[in-house]
This record gives sequence, structure tokens and C-alpha cells, in this order.
Amino acid sequence: MQSEKIFDTWTHNKFISNPKYNFSRDEILKVLPKTYIDDAYAVISSWEGYKPTPLIDLNKLTKNYNLNKIFYKDESRRFKLKSFKALGGAYAVEKISAGNKNITVSTATAGNHGKSVAWGAQRLGLKSKIFISENVSESRAKDIASFGAEIIKVKGNYDDSLKACINQSKKNNWEIIQDVAWQDYELVPKLTMSGYSVMIKEISEQTNHYITHIFLQAGVGGMASAVIAGVARYFKRIPKIIIIEPQSADCVLASILNSKLTKVDIKKESIMGGMSCGEVSLVPWQILKNSVNNCLSMSDDNIASTVTMLAKGEFSDDKIIGGECSAPGIMSLIMCCNNKKIKQSLGLNEKSNILLIGCEGDTDTLLYNRMISLGNEKLK
Repeated sequence: MQSEKIFDTWTHNKFISNPKYNFSRDEILKVLPKTYIDDAYAVISSWEGYKPTPLIDLNKLTKNYNLNKIFYKDESRRFKLKSFKALGGAYAVEKISAGNKNITVSTATAGNHGKSVAWGAQRLGLKSKIFISENVSESRAKDIASFGAEIIKVKGNYDDSLKACINQSKKNNWEIIQDVAWQDYELVPKLTMSGYSVMIKEISEQTNHYITHIFLQAGVGGMASAVIAGVARYFKRIPKIIIIEPQSADCVLASILNSKLTKVDIKKESIMGGMSCGEVSLVPWQILKNSVNNCLSMSDDNIASTVTMLAKGEFSDDKIIGGECSAPGIMSLIMCCNNKKIKQSLGLNEKSNILLIGCEGDTDTLLYNRMISLGNEKLK
């Protein structure tokens, strides 16, 4: 690998173990029932254009760290949306609308979830109202609008857009399709997570290797907890689960450390926009609090370099389009392998089969191109 020398300087910010770790299939599947998970696969796999996304062997990276296999689930090829989020919001729209053509769906989003809701509404001939904050890029807004959605821009941050969505939806009798849970609002987030679990159903049929470790990106925890629920449903053996977060938004890490939901005050937004979240969602927390082995936080420093190396085919024989939130899985694995103590504690060795979730492609094309340009400069 041409760029392997630069990895020597890659280090994590924080790394902790979960003192309350106790993986229980039964408890996890009480939160996200098997019936939900099975229905999501049955419905989504029947959609026009459905096919499993590739599970790519990062063979060049494997050799570098003397591991058995590193698998990368490439969600950049998920339907037209280039993100795992296509599985969640659109499925929730279908279940909540239940064939009613006269409803309007709404959501607040930083990008990919809103696109999924808009696409799901368009598929079913429904109207959609998508609330975004002023921090959401114009290119993301245009992408969402291309699926027939009305974009409603709100001053402030994501939380402000969510409040506006809830208030206006109540006034207008719109159906909120949100991926974040709050008190008395858990069904839709559970449906959304059930959609995400389709990734693990696919992986269970794409390889005969037992997965020993999964590195999972976390924002509010929806994808991570959905993957864990998928593991509880489909995997025979339980892998070690390592959660990854930006150091500026490590709300899962803080909550695991304190053994209770802990809100983090984000001083500076991470480039990992979908992961820059200050609070864990209620439903995911019910799964994450006991199922996660370790949490790791990291800076944004090497995101552009990793995105560029994916594109150049430096990790595998395949050239991969991976966005800013796809990079942390690879980065965190490298960081863990660089630290002898952590590598040993995780049991990362020649028998290890690692799973990484490449959760998005170039969902923000302008940002992606900027990262490629910056990454090329750094790798010179």
C-alpha cells in the first residue's frame, strides 16, 4: 500500500470499555422485535431495483495489519440514494402511510434521512415536507428536492429544524417520519431501524466467515443499534462491537462511561455531519447501553485522506466512493491496530474478520470533491 507510512501517526482521542457489557439476544429483540426485522427485509427486498449492496474485501489493508479479513459494506450503491438511509425512512413511510394516498409526510434532516423520506413519499405518490437547518448544504437540499419534496429551511441547527418540523406537523396534521425517538414517539424510529437491519441480513448471506469485530459509526445511534439488532437476529456468533464517534460529538461514549444518557455540548461541528450529534436517541440507547464492548472517538484530521485512498483503490482491488461518514470505520481500525494495548485487548489478530460499514457515497458531491482535492494534497 503506497500510503501505509502515513498511518503511523493516526491516533484516537478516547477509548473506553463498557463496564455494563452484557450482550443478550432476547433483550435486544425485545427492543427491536424479530417480526419488525423480518418484515422490513420482506418489504424492502420486494422493491423495484432492490439488490444487496457489495461486501468488499479490503485485501490490501488486511495484509498491512496481519488480519484475516476486512469486509466493507458499500452502501454507496444503495438504490438511487447512495446511503444506507434509503432502507430506513422510505420503509417507515410505506408502513405508516399503509396505502393512504391522502397523507403528507414530514421530517427534519441533515441530509440522507430526508432524502430517503422524500424518495419513499415519491414512490407512493405522497407529498413530503422536509425541514433542514441553515447548516445543510445547498447541494443536499437540491438532492432532496429532486425527489419531489418541499424544502423548509429553518434558522439555527438540526435541533431547531426538528422543533419546527414537530410544531408545523402538529398544526397541519402531517405524519412525522423521524429517525430520532422521544417520549411517546418510538414506533417510527423502530421501523426506520428495522430497515437498516437489512444490511446484516445481506451480509449473513454474502460471506461464510464468522465476523469477529464490527466497527460502527454513531450519530444518534440508529444505524449502530440496528446493526446490533441485525446481529442478534441473523449471526450465529456474537462479534465485538466498537462504536466510533467524532471527538466533538461523543455522546454514546459519554453515555456508556456514565451508564446513563449523557448529552454532549458540541462546540464545533464535525465534518462527519451525520455523526455530529450531541444526544443518543432513546430507542437506540436501550440496545447500545449493554451491547457495546468499546467506544472510540477521533478527530476529523484524516477523513479527507481516507476518502481519497478509498477512491484510489489503496485499501482494496476495488475503487470505492465513500463519503465523510464512511471513512471512520477504516480509520478507527487503523488507530486500534497502531496501539498495541488496544489491539491486544480487542483480540485483533490473524484470525480476525472485521466488518466495516461504508454507510454512504458522495451524497454531498461538492463536499466529496473538496475532500478528494484536500486528500490528494495531503498524500503528496
